Amino acid sequence: MKRARFHAVILALVTATTVWGMDTPALEPKTPKDPALEQARAAIGKQDWMGAQKILRDAVARNPQDANFHNLYAYSMRKGPNPAMDLVFRHYNEELRLDPKHRAAHEYLGEAYLMAGNVPKAKEHLARLDDLCTFGCEEYTKLKKAVAAYEQQHAKK
Repeated sequence: MKRARFHAVILALVTATTVWGMDTPALEPKTPKDPALEQARAAIGKQDWMGAQKILRDAVARNPQDANFHNLYAYSMRKGPNPAMDLVFRHYNEELRLDPKHRAAHEYLGEAYLMAGNVPKAKEHLARLDDLCTFGCEEYTKLKKAVAAYEQQHAKK
């Protein structure tokens, strides 16, 4: 029995696909590419946080039901200078309302809670990722490391 379980885990690891960060485009349904989404991803790739925010603010206003716009908008605000955390939380939460299983959003919302010093809320999203990622996933691993680093850094004070 243990051997069969071990083989199942190995098979899952071998066949697993790499999941992109930010908005997990590999998991999105096959739809026509949105030019705003492509422009925003390009700006984020260059760490042009303000440029990405402008593109995404307009995209969210134009299409408020698009979960990826909310996720990337919150991400670009969080990464940019002087993030307005109330807006960051609002857009991550809206993204998760639209797509409750969006792994990147759970990871990034957990990281945002760490930025705000709210470890219990970050751990809630870590637990949610643990549920979503049957055999583990990149988002779970990253948030787990971020929580551990935060706790280690703040334990010294």
